Amino acid sequence: MAGFISHRLMMLVLTLFVASLVVFWVLELLPGDAAQLLLGTEVQPDTLAAIRAQLGLDRPALLRYGDWIGGLLTGDLGDSLVYGIPIWDMVRDRLAVSLPLAVMAFTIATAIALPVGMVAAMQRGRLTDLILMGFAQIGLAVPNFWFGLLLILVFAVLNNWFNAGGFPGWQDDPVGSLKALFLPALALGVSEAAILSRMVRAAMLETLGEDYVRTARAKGLSISRVLFGHTLGNAMIPIATLMGLQFAFLVAGSVIVENVFYLPGIGQLLLKAIFERDLILVRDLVLMLSGFVIVLSFCVDIAYGFIDPRLRRTQ
Repeated sequence: MAGFISHRLMMLVLTLFVASLVVFWVLELLPGDAAQLLLGTEVQPDTLAAIRAQLGLDRPALLRYGDWIGGLLTGDLGDSLVYGIPIWDMVRDRLAVSLPLAVMAFTIATAIALPVGMVAAMQRGRLTDLILMGFAQIGLAVPNFWFGLLLILVFAVLNNWFNAGGFPGWQDDPVGSLKALFLPALALGVSEAAILSRMVRAAMLETLGEDYVRTARAKGLSISRVLFGHTLGNAMIPIATLMGLQFAFLVAGSVIVENVFYLPGIGQLLLKAIFERDLILVRDLVLMLSGFVIVLSFCVDIAYGFIDPRLRRTQ
């Protein structure tokens, strides 16, 4: 197991390094620079040169990359060009919204998808299977932001059970904050549940066709014991892969939903940074979100080793 983890850890470090190179050099290849974007096109050359020196843009790109990575490793993300405040302070406040939103949406998606997929697999080809997979297909076709607007119309505008948007803050109103996250979490979770339920059904059907499952049924074991004792654990590898990727998406890819519900999360911050051309903030946020996806994939790989011992013996 130690060899398996060390191999995956080396791949994690290498992937993070390559991702940082890609993010840095893509922004370097954009026309203009941060100083020019900050001051505009009518700025005097001496003023532009002074700002470039202040931001370190007059130094070679390789040295600036080293300074950036060194700052990231020590927890120094730099200061925002537009707001002039430490980026970590901005990110920390926004994570307090985006992470709970992702956890709530992931919980909703899992709570819906696992039983739906399992029931559909057990009722393969029957009316129940067709109805459940039909709803799953609708969930795949409906964009989550449109579903969010529909939720606002039904639960906020017509019935006034929830607010249409905004976030009161955890310290000021914890219950109101949870309530403010419920509708966007539902909009995200239902869409992800549609994808996950189809994967659960496919993985369960593949496992239900194995010889050891038929042997367990022939020995007289109950359906529930066969399902939870023999089938679900062996079907969890593809399911765990998708669940890990879905959680990463819920943190990194909820930009539109956060803006629909006007939530001050990471997605909204990234969108504002792009519109305001705050390249330093964009660079840090893109790498942070990419790193989150990479680290989560690493965690899923490690979980594979515990789910399927055969993977540990191949390393």
